[in-house]
Amino acid sequence: KLLKIPIGSVVSKRNVASFSSIKRKNLKRVITIYSNVLEGYNATEIVGKMQSLMDGYQIPNTLNFNFTGEQEEQAKNLDFLSRALLIAVALILLIIVAQFNSISKPIIILIAIILSFIGVLFGIVGFGDDFVVIMTMMGIISLAGIVVNNAIVLMDYTQLLIDRKKEELGLEESALLSREEYMTAIIEGGKARLRPVLLTAITTILGLIPLAIGFNLDFFGLFTEFNPNIYFGGDNTIFWEPMSWTIIYGLTFATFLTLVIVPVLFYLLNRAKIRFAE
Repeated sequence: KLLKIPIGSVVSKRNVASFSSIKRKNLKRVITIYSNVLEGYNATEIVGKMQSLMDGYQIPNTLNFNFTGEQEEQAKNLDFLSRALLIAVALILLIIVAQFNSISKPIIILIAIILSFIGVLFGIVGFGDDFVVIMTMMGIISLAGIVVNNAIVLMDYTQLLIDRKKEELGLEESALLSREEYMTAIIEGGKARLRPVLLTAITTILGLIPLAIGFNLDFFGLFTEFNPNIYFGGDNTIFWEPMSWTIIYGLTFATFLTLVIVPVLFYLLNRAKIRFAE
């Protein structure tokens, strides 16, 4: 005969704190703690502070911790975009080597690209902007192409003046000019290409400012109701602002490099060739 016995008559109960389920990842028990960062605070900076605090915290050897979620995705995106940047720079160098049929000139342009990245870091640190992994890296990759374009415009025309001078003097293509003749050609090339380089930089910067500040204009309302509904900000600013300011910072710094550092390096290169030829 089956009897129904209340479970309360054979056991005692008490309230305890426990987990409703046990989660595992790679056969290891995992506990996930979720948290949101308040508006106005940088999530990466907060995670960095938590990382430094946890590094000094004594935990058993059988336990370990990792920051996942948004930070894990950012690390993956940064790794992917870093490789994309290296591939882009490598392809740029191959194209420049094929164009100039030289190794030294692409190295000068590569130095200008690297120094322009330093300008980006100066701008971000100086103005206190956040380093947004995806859009900032996309801006850096785009910046590499713009810097290369300006440097090629300057160096190609300077090399054309040098070739014309050799033809005028009846020298062979592999012959070297004097230091003074190289200096004159570089100065003339800089004067002739000053306007194109500056116009390229200025138009690019002015074109990016509306994206950087979040300038919005309703063209439909402008032509139908004569009300453009101009306002600044919006959701698009969060997305495009980091990339725009990255290009603006880097291009402003790179323009100085293109007009000053690149000609100086080009002159030192030819001066070294003359010294070794002697």
